[in-house]
Amino acid sequence: DVSGLGIKLLEVNMQGPGSGRDAVVRALQSAGLNISVLRDITPIPHNGCRPPKKRRV
Repeated sequence: DVSGLGIKLLEVNMQGPGSGRDAVVRALQSAGLNISVLRDITPIPHNGCRPPKKRRV
């Protein structure tokens, strides 16, 4: 699909944890695409909102 469009280099932005992150990179490389930039854009708070209080059981 992508080879017909003439795309050879990719910039990949990943967000959030999970096992799918590695699987996506491996699938893109096995498809013959070169990954030029692999960026992690997971949002990290800089002491923003106060978290909810702890649950007492």
